[in-house]
Amino acid sequence: MNEKSLPLKDKVALITGAAGAIGYAISQVLLENGCRVAVSDLLGQKLDDFTADLKKQVPDRVIGIGLDVTDKESVKKGFQSVIDAWGRINIVVINAGIALVSTLIEMDIEAFRRLEKVNVEGTLLTLTEAGRRFIKQAVGGDIIIMSTKNVPSPSAGFGAYSATKAACHQLGRIASLEFAQYDVRVNMVAPDAVFSEGKYKSGLWETIGADRMKVRGMDEKQLQEYYRNRNLLKTSIAGRHVANAVLFFATRQTPTTGATIPVDGGLPDATPR
Repeated sequence: MNEKSLPLKDKVALITGAAGAIGYAISQVLLENGCRVAVSDLLGQKLDDFTADLKKQVPDRVIGIGLDVTDKESVKKGFQSVIDAWGRINIVVINAGIALVSTLIEMDIEAFRRLEKVNVEGTLLTLTEAGRRFIKQAVGGDIIIMSTKNVPSPSAGFGAYSATKAACHQLGRIASLEFAQYDVRVNMVAPDAVFSEGKYKSGLWETIGADRMKVRGMDEKQLQEYYRNRNLLKTSIAGRHVANAVLFFATRQTPTTGATIPVDGGLPDATPR
């Protein structure tokens, strides 16, 4: 594709919680479509290595930003760093999230609060800052929130994640109502399990994979096969599938806001009822 015809040429995207499988796929797909991409995550070697990897592919359109979504000042500084570098932000992908495996009866309240802090408050702080910046820029914008199939179809033993991501999802729906007058669209992508993308493992599955394998008496290959076989299309969900859904919203192919694209191969249990 001619560089001038790339749909996201001269657009600037910020991705939170980027240094993992889904973040890597989203970064690659946005870059392939001409976007400048600021990948953000907690400061450290993981973010440094992730940024360096992407820079090898597209050195002039990638920057790494240390950003803690649970810290209001960190979020504010992260957005400002992107604007200082490239003058604007057009797309914000809210991808930061953490998981916990526990039954409700056994759940440690402090562990639940850690999820609430990242998955709910982190989403709120990022939405708030994105909204402020987009309103100030006065040229519209797109926010895409990484939801999950666990919002319509929660799992036993996975209540903390399911509940906090449901709150995250609902904040996105509210933002779609409040931001529409500024031509800011807010949409959600709801994937089922993504295990890896390239050399990058999913942070979520690094956290809960061992438990899921133990519960089902499976090794990693068998677990992936289980997830493939439980959807109607009998397909594995890759990070690039999720990234393509993000691209659909980021390129404004339809006049849509407040909507969700499921990326799950077709899960009857996840169909709203």
